[in-house]
Amino acid sequence: MDLRFTDEELKFRDKLRHFFQIKIPEKIREKVSAGESLSKEEMVTSQRILNAAGLAVPHWPIEWGGKNWTPIQRYIFTEEVLYNAVPLPLQFNCFMVGPVIATFGNQKQKERFLKRAANLDDWWCQGFSEPGAGSDLASLTTRAVREGDHYIVNGQKTWTTLGQYADWIFCLVRTDPNVKKQAGISFILIDMKTPGITIRPIITIDGRHEVNEIFFTDVKVPAENLVGEENKGWSYAKFLLANERSGIARLGLTKERVSRIKRLAKTVPYHEQTMWENTGFRERLSWLEIELKALEITQMRVLSKQVSGDKAPDPASSILKIKGSELQQASTELLLELAGPLSLAGSDAAALPDGVDWARGVPGLYMNTRKVSIYGGSNEIQHNVIAKAILGM
Repeated sequence: MDLRFTDEELKFRDKLRHFFQIKIPEKIREKVSAGESLSKEEMVTSQRILNAAGLAVPHWPIEWGGKNWTPIQRYIFTEEVLYNAVPLPLQFNCFMVGPVIATFGNQKQKERFLKRAANLDDWWCQGFSEPGAGSDLASLTTRAVREGDHYIVNGQKTWTTLGQYADWIFCLVRTDPNVKKQAGISFILIDMKTPGITIRPIITIDGRHEVNEIFFTDVKVPAENLVGEENKGWSYAKFLLANERSGIARLGLTKERVSRIKRLAKTVPYHEQTMWENTGFRERLSWLEIELKALEITQMRVLSKQVSGDKAPDPASSILKIKGSELQQASTELLLELAGPLSLAGSDAAALPDGVDWARGVPGLYMNTRKVSIYGGSNEIQHNVIAKAILGM
C-alpha cells in the first residue's frame, strides 16, 4: 500500500487550505484555535460560507449538495478544516440527522429538511442519551405513544449539546415496550417550539453552557415526523453513530495545536531562556509529534482499505478513537504547562502581560478536552472492541 498523497490529492489539499484561509473570517479561526466558544452567529456565518462553496455536506448524496469525492478527498477535507481552525459544519445537521434523512427519510422529509440543514437555516440537536441510558443507550425510557395522526412524547434527554440554539431535535424514543429493548425504538423529529418541551442548562467543569437536559411532557408530534419505519430506530441510530465517529481521531486539530504550541513556546520565558529551549518540554513535544505521525500512518492504512473497495467496518477505527483522544488531551496538557501561572488570571485580561492573553482560556480548554475520551464510545468500550475484534480475546 502507498501511504503518500498523489500530486492531485496534494493540489486538492492546497486549494482547500487557500480557500479556508481566505474566506473564513480570521476572527472566527482565531477563536477556534484558542479553544474559545463561538457564538451561534459565528457558527452560522462559517457554515453558510462553506455551503455557498459546496463544502458544507460533501459526503451527502449529490442531489442534496454532496460531491463525488474519494475517501482520501473526504479525509483531506476534514483534516484541513481542523488544521486551519475552521469550525466544522454543525455535526448534528451534517453528520447525523442529515445522512439519516437522506438515507431512510421519505421524499417529503428530504425536501423539507435537507437543504435547510446544510445551510444551517434549521439548527438541529441530538436527543439520544438519558440519565439512565448513556453507554447502554438501548435502555432509554422516553416514550412515544401513537394517538391517531400524532405521537405523544414523555421523558427526558440529557447532555444535549448546544440544545439552547436548536430549532429541531432528532430523538430516539420507545414506541414498543413489550419487545427486546433494541427492537422497540423509533427515530422521530421534534420541533423545539412544541408546547411541553423544557430545556435546562448544564454548566460544565470549564464554566461553559454547552450541554443541556431536555424534558418532554405530553409533547404532541405529528406522525409524519417519524423517520423510516416504526420500531426500526435502533438501526438508524447505528448508522448515525457510524457517521459521528468518522474522523473522530481529529488529527488536524492536534496538528494545529502542536503548531500553536511551538509558536507560543518561543515567546514564554523560562528562567533566562524560553520554554522552547527547555529540554524536558521539547522532549514531551517531540513524543507527541512522533505519536501523531504514527497515528496518521494508521489512519492512512484504514483509508487505503476503503479506497480498495473494502466496505467492512474496520475495528482499527477503535485504535484511532483511543489514540486520537489521548493525543488531543496530551496537547492540551502541554498547552497548560506552557501557560503556567499566566492561566491563573482567568478572565481578567487586565491581569495579563501584553501578548499573553491566550493563556486566559487554556484551563477551560484543558478541562473541556477531558470529554473526548468519553463521547463517541468511551475509550474503555473501544478497548473491549479491540480485544474482541483484533486480538480475538
